[in-house]
Amino acid sequence: MTGRAGIAPVRIYNVRMRLPSPDRVLDPMDRLLDHLDRGLRTLFARPRARRPNPAGPPCGDGLAEADKARVVGLIRVDHAGEIAAQGLYHGQALTARTPALADSMRRAAEEEGDHLAWCRERLEELGGRPSRLDPAWYLGSLAIGAAAGLAGDRWSLGFMAETERQVESHLEGHLERLPPGDRRSRAILEQMRVDEAEHAVHARALGGRPLPALASRAMRTVAGVMTRVAERI
Repeated sequence: MTGRAGIAPVRIYNVRMRLPSPDRVLDPMDRLLDHLDRGLRTLFARPRARRPNPAGPPCGDGLAEADKARVVGLIRVDHAGEIAAQGLYHGQALTARTPALADSMRRAAEEEGDHLAWCRERLEELGGRPSRLDPAWYLGSLAIGAAAGLAGDRWSLGFMAETERQVESHLEGHLERLPPGDRRSRAILEQMRVDEAEHAVHARALGGRPLPALASRAMRTVAGVMTRVAERI
C-alpha cells in the first residue's frame, strides 16, 4: 500500500493487505449502510467464532457461587471490551485514508469477533449476561475510532497498537484475579492476550506512530471507567 500513509504491504491479523477489487468499491451511501449493518450485528446478532473456543466444549466447572459471581463480572468486562473493539475498528475503517487500510480494519474487526463470541459463550455457561451498556460502549468507541482515523493512517495504527498493548495488560490483570480452578476462563483469556500482543506488533510494523504520553494516559483513564462500570452494569 502506498500513498499518503506510505505503508508497505505486510500482514495484519493474518490477512494480507491489498486494494479491494473493483466490484467491491462502495459509494458513500453503501459504505454508510455497510457500517450500520456491522454495528447492528455487533450489538444484536449472536457472535460466531471462526476459530474453536480455546476452552473446549462446555463442561462443569465446579466453581463456588462466590467465585462464579466474580468470574461473571470479569468476563462481562472483557465482553464489553470486545464490543468496544468492534466500534473502534469500524470507526477507523470508516475514516481510513486508504482503501487497503479500511479493508484491513474491517477484517481485523471480524477476526476480533472470535474473542466476542468466546466471552459471550463463557458468560452464558456461568449464567451471566453482557453489560446493559453495550450500545454505549460501541457508539462511544465508534466515535473515538473515527477520530483516530481522521488523524491519519499512521496515527490510527499507532492508536491501534497502544489500544492492544493496554488490552494485553488488562487481560494479564484479569488472569491474576481468576480463581485457580477456573481453567475454562483462563484458556480463553490466555488466547485473547496472545492475539492482542500479536495485533500490536503488526500495527507497529505497518508504521504506527507512538502516541504522546498524555494520549496514552487518557486512554487508560477511559478504559478504567469502563471497566468499573461494565463489571457491575
